[in-house]
Amino acid sequence: MRQFNRTKIVALTSAVALSAAACGGGSESSGADAESLTVTMWGGGAQEAHVASYVTPWAEEEGVEIREDQPTDYAKLRAQVESGNVSWGVVEVEPNFAVTACEDGLLEPIDTDVVDTSVLDQEFVSECAIPMLQYAFNIAYNTDAFPEDHPTTWEEFFDTEQFPGKRGFWKYATGGIFEAALLADGVAPENLYPLDIDRAFAKLDTIKDDLVFYDTGDQQVQLLASGEAPLVQAWNGRIRQAAKAGEPVANEYNQHLLSYDTFVIPKGYDNTELAQQFLGHFVTDLEGQAEDARTSGYAPVNDEALELIEPDVASELPTSPENTELRATAIDYGYWAENYDEVSERFNQWLAQ
Repeated sequence: MRQFNRTKIVALTSAVALSAAACGGGSESSGADAESLTVTMWGGGAQEAHVASYVTPWAEEEGVEIREDQPTDYAKLRAQVESGNVSWGVVEVEPNFAVTACEDGLLEPIDTDVVDTSVLDQEFVSECAIPMLQYAFNIAYNTDAFPEDHPTTWEEFFDTEQFPGKRGFWKYATGGIFEAALLADGVAPENLYPLDIDRAFAKLDTIKDDLVFYDTGDQQVQLLASGEAPLVQAWNGRIRQAAKAGEPVANEYNQHLLSYDTFVIPKGYDNTELAQQFLGHFVTDLEGQAEDARTSGYAPVNDEALELIEPDVASELPTSPENTELRATAIDYGYWAENYDEVSERFNQWLAQ
């Protein structure tokens, strides 16, 4: 996820400093300097896993001070760039935002002389972004509510008679809800895009009374584990983490939708070269990516890292050979870069009805 150049520095180990940065105070007030790289992600346990797995080891080896902030905020990123006061160095963003922000001049282009993008899936690489993790929008179910049979297709997920109970979706246009509705309505995966939004809303209307929505990963797990919504379209990593913690939840990978997050560098960051160097290291850091998969439950972006991951862990990743065969398709973020605003406005109106 980002590009960093090398400067020898003192590694930051102060818990106080990291805490201040994570709250938005440390990194923004001090900005970039020659001795630091500020990493901004979505926060929570996933950010802890990412930083511990491949950011901190790199920083310790290079003598770089790492500062953290969270969560990613697109308005804040834009404000930093437009004000010329950029404190974020490497930022985790969604692919559709990476495309539009790059077009708007908010991001630094990836320096392919430093970052070997050839080791990555080219479908997921854009001018200003590289993939940082892969995950699935998949069917997740409460194992107490469905101890034997559970939905294994989106058609069954929408069948409230055979599988009663509330259904949970992310309250976000790019969260896979429209793709799932169209698959449930019989659209072939290869024909999903461009999305037939009218048809998707019509399908969603058939179970609207049984729908509940979440905003965060924590809410997603709470809905599922409590049984309030025994079926949820989920992020595979969050469900895996909850299952390991003893919650009655599980993933179904059939017809999952592959998604991914990306790393970008805001335009005008003082230590852009350092950020580029970090990204260059990240894409070939097989052990770091493998360790991140073990702890976060999300798949590495360099497929060679899969060879380092234990079979029981790999089986819970959407890019394992067995789960790849079950995939419906990958989310088309090129489509969403062009249609996000229009569909989001309509989605919000539909939710309010």
